[in-house]
Amino acid sequence: MTATTDYVLGANDEEIERLGLQHAAWRTHALAAWRTAGLGPRQIVLDVGCGPGYAAIDLARLVGPGGRVVAIDKSERFLAALDGRHLDNVAVSRADLENGEFPDVAADGAWCRWVLSFTRNPRDVLARIAAALKPHGIAVFHEYFDYSTWRAAPGCIDLEPFVNAVMRSWRDHGGEPDIGLSLPGWLAELGFDVCKMRPIVEAVQPGDAKWEWLRSFLHLHRPRLVEMGYLSGGDSARIWEAFSALESARGTMITPGVMEVIARLR
Repeated sequence: MTATTDYVLGANDEEIERLGLQHAAWRTHALAAWRTAGLGPRQIVLDVGCGPGYAAIDLARLVGPGGRVVAIDKSERFLAALDGRHLDNVAVSRADLENGEFPDVAADGAWCRWVLSFTRNPRDVLARIAAALKPHGIAVFHEYFDYSTWRAAPGCIDLEPFVNAVMRSWRDHGGEPDIGLSLPGWLAELGFDVCKMRPIVEAVQPGDAKWEWLRSFLHLHRPRLVEMGYLSGGDSARIWEAFSALESARGTMITPGVMEVIARLR
């Protein structure tokens, strides 16, 4: 990552569109987790690593006009996309979590999805979330715990090099794709009680929203992995050909394993 506003997955218009598909695919799970955590009207809620703000928009509806969402990200491009929606109860805050930046706020709750997987100092980020919560504040996380569960049925041997290349690229940039396994211990050390943990792994077929999420990621990220040197052009072509055959045959993909964690400050 060559600039503070850049991400290993990029921050361009195509990525903004892909993140919209991603949120749509995971929106039901997010809404259910927020409901379980008790997030609701008149609360102040942090959206940590908000990206272009798809979850922040839903959170804004949830907290209502008497509440406030503090949407935190380091990408000016992502924050501009959210700020352009002119939501009265959403405050955007540019902060580079890797550099220890965090807004000064006392929040009732926090939402963090697929952020810790990409940070070099995830425990420090958790500590800053804890410090920004009111006593007995609640935090909700969706983070990968086993990215390698992304598989195909029937088996698709050409999909595995892509999944492996994704994981290598994240680790080489300081992230950890299976960070969800570390959350319970860190949260306990930081004064949280874990209220709920739930693994989410699904089998999806063409037409399912999560199939489209995986398809868009595979389509857009292959060229980036080639550019970064993790795949060759030939690898990329073979991967897409194999995926297209799987899609035409109405095969099944198993989604990367996500851990849902809901934790409350003691």
